Amino acid sequence: MSHNADAKSAVIHPLWLRLLHWINALAVLMMVTSGWRIYNASPLFDFDFPDKLTLGGWLGGALQWHFAAMWVFGGNGLLYLIMNLVTGRFQQKYWPLSLRALMKDMLDALRGRLLHTELSHYNMVQRMAYLFAIFCGIVLVLSGLVLWKSVQFPLLRDLLGGYETARWVHFLAMSSLMGFLILHIVMVGLVPKTLIAMIRGR
Repeated sequence: MSHNADAKSAVIHPLWLRLLHWINALAVLMMVTSGWRIYNASPLFDFDFPDKLTLGGWLGGALQWHFAAMWVFGGNGLLYLIMNLVTGRFQQKYWPLSLRALMKDMLDALRGRLLHTELSHYNMVQRMAYLFAIFCGIVLVLSGLVLWKSVQFPLLRDLLGGYETARWVHFLAMSSLMGFLILHIVMVGLVPKTLIAMIRGR
């Protein structure tokens, strides 16, 4: 086997995936922090996010940051889905799904026995977690469209239970995505070679 073939076989994350991953990370950071500032202007609960953790300085500035990041997040996410489908990566990485395997992997993870020796293979916990994050992203975009242009998307607004319900859906989807990101960062800290692979690709 040639040197080029060996190098190609060692690639875990192709360049397009790494670029989309880091662009998405930046877009999510911008959307969440500006979204917290927007939330503070009309909170759903009896608490505010600290101003130091928000982006935009004031409501108008936060809205501008949020809408700018929205196009990046939506476009990048759509390209991510298309590339995964076209290249067959979805089927390769996320299929098949098994509830029994999920329970086994979760028990192994709780016991500290879940191995990460093969980075090119996702265990069932990873598959479900990444699919959950994708689902949260789609819900964020759809509910965000209702909050942004409620009159222009009447069917979507009705499907989500109205404007006020869409606010709750948007907030809960954001909170769920943040929960995933916290777990994701913790796991990267425990298995740092996954970060190296996402930077170098191999």
